[in-house]
Amino acid sequence: MTEKAWVLSFRDRLQRAMLQLSPKLFIEVGRKVPYAQEVLTYSSDEIDSHHSMKYETDILIGQKISRDQWSPRVIIEGKIESVTTHDAITYSQKSATHKSVHPYLRYGILLGNRGHYPLPGRLFRHGAHFDFMLSWQGFKPTISEWRRFVDFLEDELAASRHLEEIIFNSRSKNRKPYTLLHRPLRLM
Repeated sequence: MTEKAWVLSFRDRLQRAMLQLSPKLFIEVGRKVPYAQEVLTYSSDEIDSHHSMKYETDILIGQKISRDQWSPRVIIEGKIESVTTHDAITYSQKSATHKSVHPYLRYGILLGNRGHYPLPGRLFRHGAHFDFMLSWQGFKPTISEWRRFVDFLEDELAASRHLEEIIFNSRSKNRKPYTLLHRPLRLM
């Protein structure tokens, strides 16, 4: 099975799970998302023309803002069976570049068909820009693996919304007065 076929095998199930959380959420497989914006010209002090560079993503969870507007919330890179040091470095760097354009974006990696092997140490060492890492024993998740996946995605979606609010409303007089930010480490 290819990675794309594997991701497509659970896309509809994931879409149903996200719709239960909010009718504004959607899933796309293979969506190209900008990782850089280059300014080509200005008119006075305003950007006149720009160019976007994009990476294809394995799984995008987006949120509809209006009929024609949406925001990326979570990107998941999918790998099956094994992940190399090169994969860990490459995908972590993709995460960093995507987050430079979308600073509220949550980004992680999902490994499938791993048997009883845990997450490889190279992901911990070289995956500095991942917000989450997860593995499933088979191509199809167990009931508990699926439940854990959907539950933590709900947390990641909330984190994305909170980060967006903090970053883009930081100068508003009506902003929420946060005095603590803690990013806990959860291991299972």
